[in-house]
Amino acid sequence: MNQTIFCENLKKFRLSKNFTQEQVANNLNVNVQTVSRWECGTTLPDVLTLPELARLYGVTVDDFYKKNSIAYNNYAQRLAAVYEKTRKPEDFMHCLLEYKKLMHDGVLSMEDKWNYAIIHQWMFEYCKDTAMEWYNTILKEGSDFDENLFYRACACRISFLFAVGKGEEAVRQQKVRAESEPENPKEMDLLIVSYIYADKIEEAYKCFLKAVEKFPDAWELYIHGGEVCGKLEKYDEAIQYFDRAGAIGTPFYDELYCKAMLYEKIGKDKDAYKLYQEIAEKLRKNGFDVEADMAEESAKRLDMKKD
Repeated sequence: MNQTIFCENLKKFRLSKNFTQEQVANNLNVNVQTVSRWECGTTLPDVLTLPELARLYGVTVDDFYKKNSIAYNNYAQRLAAVYEKTRKPEDFMHCLLEYKKLMHDGVLSMEDKWNYAIIHQWMFEYCKDTAMEWYNTILKEGSDFDENLFYRACACRISFLFAVGKGEEAVRQQKVRAESEPENPKEMDLLIVSYIYADKIEEAYKCFLKAVEKFPDAWELYIHGGEVCGKLEKYDEAIQYFDRAGAIGTPFYDELYCKAMLYEKIGKDKDAYKLYQEIAEKLRKNGFDVEADMAEESAKRLDMKKD
């Protein structure tokens, strides 16, 4: 370690903040003579004090050992600069937590607000690229391992593509997949899903009627067919399709969730309440306590709404 650079930086950072040695001492709960000895090189801060000094001066611990390092307005801005360079998720989290502290204290400057926005933009780009990478990995691996999970992931991928402004691409890709596997009801179901996200409801309805005629025992088709009917305000027809899906058998009580949400939409809160309670009971019986709690929360929300 170059002790001269270290000590010079201690003083340089302090002066850039317009701190007196006494103010630094008070912040760190040490005496003024200790701060003075650090800057003179007579003694050095211990390893536990260095992070506190860094936060106070708006630098990282490493900056103390760099000849041309500067002090930032605050520690959060310094961490934002680190994250800008590394783009590592862990550095985003360090930066985020520091900005949360500033928010709690109510001391965010305009620059802090801008930095807070842009670190989320960078993280969004990272998450977007990572999500696409792994969705594409799933597509390449295919459905041999777990068909149900594979097609749920495909549905999520379609939702994701619409979320990032690639909806037309999602519909186009799914048309190709459905045409290449005409005997696969799940690919036809995903085409219906893509039409729903594209808000092409009439097209989705036509696709559903055609698909369900060919694949009368595919529960997924009835779930999304019911969703389409709900959007077309064909509520009785929607309920019939949800019930048909339930009669065939769904893996996670999908038909009950769909019926409950439809009942809420059309103002039948009492019926929705009963369904959420039924869902919670079934889930808890099968060991899905977290999901059961969520269903019960939905029931409670409706119960409070009634009051």
